[in-house]
Amino acid sequence: MSALIIGLTGGIASGKTAATQAFERRGIVVADADVAAREAVAPGSAGLAAVVDAFGADALAEDSSLDRAAMRRRIFEDPQARVRLEAIIHPRVRAALRAACEAAPGPYAVAAIPLLTEGGRAAYPWLHRVLVIDVPRDLQLTRLLARDGIDALLAERMVAAQASREARLAVANDVIVNDGTLDALDTAVGVLDGKYRGMAASGL
Repeated sequence: MSALIIGLTGGIASGKTAATQAFERRGIVVADADVAAREAVAPGSAGLAAVVDAFGADALAEDSSLDRAAMRRRIFEDPQARVRLEAIIHPRVRAALRAACEAAPGPYAVAAIPLLTEGGRAAYPWLHRVLVIDVPRDLQLTRLLARDGIDALLAERMVAAQASREARLAVANDVIVNDGTLDALDTAVGVLDGKYRGMAASGL
């Protein structure tokens, strides 16, 4: 059972995935909110049944899985639909992340939550600390353009749709500024790994 749970977050193209992989290489369990969200509405799940109850059978694709493209269009056109969908999925995601982290072997566990800031820190009272993977905005845009092959206007819109850099830093207990190489990021994770192991051992 992990004695310490770290919430890891950051903006798009900040390096969250590389950071979580660095923790995993050190034997730390990482529970991923994106994975939990997919599992929450997997075929046959109570979550998917709740979506069908709320939105009707046209929320399903031909194979009886969630029609993600149709739901994306629906919630884009109707903000209330987004609220209803999030009310179904988000509590299930939070419960799954908490259960996975609390059951994880090792001194501590990491919950990777891309939209932690947007959802509010208060929604995760079981997190002991928040680690923000931070990146300067210009570098974030450069990485996003290179990664997704999109134009600059779309990249700007994607960044603007998320919480601001300042808002993320305001909820942080720990920060890694990921403006260098992957080796530098790995070194920074190693430093925090030592810190978290020490905290867990001392009961903090």
